[in-house]
Amino acid sequence: MHALTPEQYARLGRLAEGWTHRYLRDAKRQPGFNPRLAADALCFQRHRDAVHGDQLVGALVTPVSLWLVMVPAGEPGPLPELGDEAWLSLPSGRYPLETVALGEEAWCRRLVLLDDLSDVTSRQAASRLAQQLMERVMAERPPADGGA
Repeated sequence: MHALTPEQYARLGRLAEGWTHRYLRDAKRQPGFNPRLAADALCFQRHRDAVHGDQLVGALVTPVSLWLVMVPAGEPGPLPELGDEAWLSLPSGRYPLETVALGEEAWCRRLVLLDDLSDVTSRQAASRLAQQLMERVMAERPPADGGA
């Protein structure tokens, strides 16, 4: 597995900044808002998608939710149509993602996996949660019949 480039890390940082700029004000009014958390792009790794090509897949933790996120590994190009659905195939299964804008230049495809992080006690705990999520979605799913 190849490490991400500095440019990719910077772009992921802009995703988190984009979420903050676009959604934080409204998020503060939600009952599940967690003031101990901030938007953070975590646990991203390269993934070759049969349809979308080279992608970065990881988690975006916010003060209200945890997203599974896919963004192009290279320059993101123009914003696809918002709400467009794309499928992400990972070892654990296929996940439906929707396209969302996170500012004028930042966008991603996402699936909201958890929509209430009010009980997460710290940014470190949110990071551990994101790591557990990514370990699960990147792991092969056992056969449905238990191997029998």
